[in-house]
Amino acid sequence: MTNTTCAAFAATLLAFTGMAGAAHAHATLEQGEAKAGTSYKAVLRVPHGCDGKATTAVTIKLPEGFVSAQPMPKPGWKTEVVKGDYQKTYTVHGKEVRSGVTEIRWTDGNLPSDFYDEFVVVGRLANFDRDTVLYFPATQLCGADASVAWTEIPAEGQDPHDLKGPAPQLTVIAASMEEHAGHGGQDHATHGNMEHAAVKAGSVDISGPFLRAMVPGAKVGGGFVTLENEGKEADRLVGAQSSAAKRVEIHEMTMENDIMKMRQMKDGIALPAGGTVELKPGGMHLMFMDVTKPFKEGDTVPVTLEFEKAGKVEVMFRVGAAGASSTEHQH
Repeated sequence: MTNTTCAAFAATLLAFTGMAGAAHAHATLEQGEAKAGTSYKAVLRVPHGCDGKATTAVTIKLPEGFVSAQPMPKPGWKTEVVKGDYQKTYTVHGKEVRSGVTEIRWTDGNLPSDFYDEFVVVGRLANFDRDTVLYFPATQLCGADASVAWTEIPAEGQDPHDLKGPAPQLTVIAASMEEHAGHGGQDHATHGNMEHAAVKAGSVDISGPFLRAMVPGAKVGGGFVTLENEGKEADRLVGAQSSAAKRVEIHEMTMENDIMKMRQMKDGIALPAGGTVELKPGGMHLMFMDVTKPFKEGDTVPVTLEFEKAGKVEVMFRVGAAGASSTEHQH
């Protein structure tokens, strides 16, 4: 896939959430709900300045439970981070994490009051065992003598709309349908009643196939699965097809210099003898192009996986909730 095509898909996926928040008087998060134990892309929307004055700096404090945060550099602005210890210890990709970025500052910018802009940070949500609301207090500075603070956190039972400067909030849905950050530190995506008996293709064991639900009108979707080569010879996933999409490609997402990049893996994915490879949000995955009908939670989609040695096998992928953020599947 060319860079131009990738950019087109990026624009399509970013458009999923629409621009409804641009007209809000308050600073808000683009996506106000996400699944616990998943990656989350916090997009802070700044709709206006300080009583007509241009915004020259924006700060955002990160809540406990939003870890491994990385800000997106913003052209024309200086980006600074403040690091500190977390109140708890978290496990991310099998490693214990006790500290990280707790505050981000974008400074030396110039956002006229009549204009709208976004400030972005990606990170990971902890495995909350119940639905939780996280607050991202944000402050706009307009030169040296003016500011707007979106830092008020409602008391228990209080309507945040009653506050003059409510902090942007995120509702984190407890991951009761998914297992995260377990099984040896890997982020598995087994979905409770979505769990399937493993499918075999030669010596390759195929387990945990799932798709993310898509918003109406969307044309691009992501698929994930775990592949375990139980044989003594290496194999390779070389392709995939599905009647639900015009084509399916193998992609990989990586972070390079704080920028998320996606590339097509034209040579497929190597499966070493005795090894396990996980296609998961934020990493290697299947990309469904020109989807005939947006994937709906609870549906099943037939997907044919093709291996270099094991051949072809049809696997039923169950569609789970849209869940987290676009930082899990952003192109």
